Amino acid sequence: MGDKISVGGIDVEWDAEKGVCTWAGSPAVTMWTKSSIAGLLSGFHRMVGTERFRLALHGGGRDSTDEDWAVIAAGPTFEKGFEALAAIASSAGWGRWELVVADLKTGEARVRVHNGWESMAQRAIEADWGSAYVGGKFAGIFQRYFGVPSCWAEQTAFASKGDAYDEFVIRASERSLEDRLDALFHSDQATKADLAVALERVRKEVEERSLAERELREKLELIARQEEAIRELSTPIIEVWDGVLTLPLFGVVDSQRAAEMMERLLDAITKKVATYAIIDLTGVDIVDTSTADHIGRLVRAAELLGARCIITGIRPAVAQTMVQIGIDLTKIITLSTLREALRRCMRSSETGRK
Repeated sequence: MGDKISVGGIDVEWDAEKGVCTWAGSPAVTMWTKSSIAGLLSGFHRMVGTERFRLALHGGGRDSTDEDWAVIAAGPTFEKGFEALAAIASSAGWGRWELVVADLKTGEARVRVHNGWESMAQRAIEADWGSAYVGGKFAGIFQRYFGVPSCWAEQTAFASKGDAYDEFVIRASERSLEDRLDALFHSDQATKADLAVALERVRKEVEERSLAERELREKLELIARQEEAIRELSTPIIEVWDGVLTLPLFGVVDSQRAAEMMERLLDAITKKVATYAIIDLTGVDIVDTSTADHIGRLVRAAELLGARCIITGIRPAVAQTMVQIGIDLTKIITLSTLREALRRCMRSSETGRK
């Protein structure tokens, strides 16, 4: 069993065997402010410089406010919720938070932090870069409270410089944290760290673009398969008997469709070694000169491959139109129904075998 106490109404428990500490059931860690935290912060500060260090801490604080906001939202008012959050922060050694003003009308807030851990760590190493992490937290909290896309916390008092407290003025900002980082990357202060970040962004953009291109190719391939399926449905070629193919036509036959029909029919004749091709016009309501020409070309091309063509299903109106426009069908076998054409092909096949 571990040791357990209550601090400010929060259950704190230690399990020495596991080396785990929890606050209200959430894992926590205790660090010495003047040594461990100060050393951690100074190490990062040396690596990236003051400005990007502040921006990084501000962003980290801004992005860690989900649970903070849940505490505030549970209160009857924003002020009461913030007071509850401040009590938790005080118990956890984050300093005493004082809400000076939070004005929804003007979109401005002012918060003071007494004995904040960031300022205490900086005084220990004689640094004064400011308390950007907690400032980021306030920016994230008031961004939700004001209902704006972005807030910025400007530090106006510095305990690390001898002031009585850290003070922040939080307002809506047209410049987001990301905008400030971009400006820094393009300034004379850019470093290898900035270059690494920029390269990582480029890498992610390339990955996203590659993913988008792959998804687009997959969609185009799907569309192509669907178009092929539609073409097959619009121009179905059926082997109804050994060496006998049927091509039922529907609707309007334009140049593109005629070319597709010819390609598919000639390919099927070659593969099936067909001797007959029945072109059924039952589904064709109107025939003009262009359509008749396409049908004539289709018949001649099939006969060049050794397949005799039979046209079936010519409607009276279509027959009348064909006569009027002078289409010569004397050299083509025409029958009234597909059944008659199939019987003729079967008889011819049997006669040929005898």
